[in-house]
Amino acid sequence: MLRLNDGHARGFRLARQRLVRPVPLSALPDVAGATGIQHSPPGSAAQSLHVRLDGLTPAHATAALTRDKTLAQVWSLRGAPHVMGVADVGVFTTGLLPDDEDSCRHFIRGAERHLAAFGLSASAAVRHTLEALGPALDGRALTKDELGVALAEQVATRVPEVREGPWEEPDGLGRNTYGQSLVRYALYVAGLYGTVCFVPEEPGAARFALTEQWLGAPAPTWDLPLARAELLRRYLRCHAPATPREFAAWSGVSPAYASRSWELLAGELTEVRYRDTPAWVLSADTDLLADPPQATGVRLLPPYDPYLSTQDRTGLLPDPALRRKVWRTVGNPGVVLVDGEIAGLWRPRKQGRRLTLRVEPFITLSPAAKAAVNDAADALAPFRGAATATVTLEP
Repeated sequence: MLRLNDGHARGFRLARQRLVRPVPLSALPDVAGATGIQHSPPGSAAQSLHVRLDGLTPAHATAALTRDKTLAQVWSLRGAPHVMGVADVGVFTTGLLPDDEDSCRHFIRGAERHLAAFGLSASAAVRHTLEALGPALDGRALTKDELGVALAEQVATRVPEVREGPWEEPDGLGRNTYGQSLVRYALYVAGLYGTVCFVPEEPGAARFALTEQWLGAPAPTWDLPLARAELLRRYLRCHAPATPREFAAWSGVSPAYASRSWELLAGELTEVRYRDTPAWVLSADTDLLADPPQATGVRLLPPYDPYLSTQDRTGLLPDPALRRKVWRTVGNPGVVLVDGEIAGLWRPRKQGRRLTLRVEPFITLSPAAKAAVNDAADALAPFRGAATATVTLEP
């Protein structure tokens, strides 16, 4: 049995996530589709793509989303907005679709009180919301608040019995009524049908449109079992060695759903010993895992970068005190990678057109590494809306 240590895992993940060396700009859709790029906070997807693609500018990222439409932004992993190639939308939406009531409830945890108020199952709430999406969004782009209002009106028209409950009464969650909150919960799962997407780079609150209308054509569809298998395949290509429970946490699905997805790839998996415990890899990846390339250079990963979404945080950063600094409950910092190792944190402060990065090193940075951090900050500045950058090292 193949035995792997933290060095094997880090080297493999860095290589598969294009963090060993930048790749040509022409690979933009493939890089975005390798594991999906989280786009929250806004602007972070372009920063993640920038550290992987040679010569990427903010204009390239914006054009791919808005003019060329080779990339799309949709609700995906963990209910968060993600960017991927248009051809891959089905993998990161259909591949997550709940296959039973328990899986559906897991995806919209917090909606129990609202479901009970109308005697609805989670699956029924999602079905009603999905049926209302077309009429609510046809020919327009709406903010989430506006979409919640429009969907609640459409559902109440189509399913008038919901008015027998507190559909139009305030529910105490902001300014929403019970009906508006319920459809907003259900929207996270309804969005996995690929019918709705974000309209990117609009000023103000995020807006949503029908995917077919925004792209000018339907996004390529995927058969459900094929999409589920491919989503797991892409996860393992970028995050192995791993377990079904880690896949569940990464994707946002229930542990039971993750186990059922795992079974779809039974013939493609090899069990390994990783830190003396069982884990799994794609059989085709065993050679690369056993002898991964060495990453060199400095990269500034933004918060919630795909590399940092690996659930095996011990493998990325062995020191538990440092892990608590990187992965926080809210407000994660960016990470400084030096030769493939997490070597510090960075936090931005922007004043006008000037960006200041406060860097907290975990190691003593060599003069060459300090110079490379300065160069990386200069390259990052345009992606943060700045013209220049300054780096300050904290003790």
